[in-house]
Amino acid sequence: MANLFVVVYVSKRLRMRYSLPLFFIILLLLALLACNDQTTNNTYNGPLRVVCTTGMIGDAVQHIAGSKAKVRTLMRSGVDPHLYKATQGDLELLTAADVIFFNGLHLEGKMTEVLRKLSRTKRVIALADSLPSERLMRPSGQPHAYDPHVWFDVSLWREVVLVATRALAQADPIHQQVYHQNAEAYLVRLDSLHQWVQKRMAALPPDRRVLVTAHDAFGYFGRAYQAEVRGLQGISTASEYGLHDVSALVDFLTQRRIKAIFVESSVPAKALEAVVEGCARRGHVVAIGGQLYSDALGETGTPAGTYEGMVRANVETIVKSLQ
Repeated sequence: MANLFVVVYVSKRLRMRYSLPLFFIILLLLALLACNDQTTNNTYNGPLRVVCTTGMIGDAVQHIAGSKAKVRTLMRSGVDPHLYKATQGDLELLTAADVIFFNGLHLEGKMTEVLRKLSRTKRVIALADSLPSERLMRPSGQPHAYDPHVWFDVSLWREVVLVATRALAQADPIHQQVYHQNAEAYLVRLDSLHQWVQKRMAALPPDRRVLVTAHDAFGYFGRAYQAEVRGLQGISTASEYGLHDVSALVDFLTQRRIKAIFVESSVPAKALEAVVEGCARRGHVVAIGGQLYSDALGETGTPAGTYEGMVRANVETIVKSLQ
């Protein structure tokens, strides 16, 4: 209400100094600024407008919010968040949002600056950035960076859900009880999922728990479920790889007699096909064990189109191919 008085007062002064058309333009801008100030004071009409970057985040937030928010996800199946560029439609959704959730730790490389700027006037939460640093992994040779792929450890993703729940409750305190109740139910499912992954991976002999993929996205998975993990590229698909990287991976697979490697739904398979060919020239047959969902969920409406379904699909593919 105070902002409205400011607009009215300033409008009287402007009307005395400027022509009528210019006066109305300036008055409109002042009114929009006043509306924006009301938004930052947690005054929402109807369900919260929530925008999430990745499918994993969108799925978690939808479980927490239920019918109390309209959740939109920017990145669909098969989309690589490391290389994703915001479209005009994305910018419109982000500008209209009441709350924005993104992964952080530079997963959304090309969008990070846009999200940081929006955080000056909106609730913008970098979920993985909120996790304790001692639970995060640092990639080899990059002491100042953290691995952003935290969703591959279900017990760590549980902590992300708690962060998102607190943020929704703060943004919409009227429905905070609903958010906490929904989160509690979802956390029970995640605990069960974590135990299931532990059991399924334990079915593989330790020497066969070697996961080789297109890029180094499964570090948290390896740490949580006792698997050795290798990737052709680094933690970001924006990083370059060359003949030396292909040759080093061929050496590793040949020496360890690894039987299968895995392509990813959001990364072109061409690079790993070169690795398979390199192994064949060395007299070692290595198969493409299947497709894993790494940085994006599966298609909407399929089992892998949810976070739980994606995790289960990945684990079944890994276990069956490495038995």
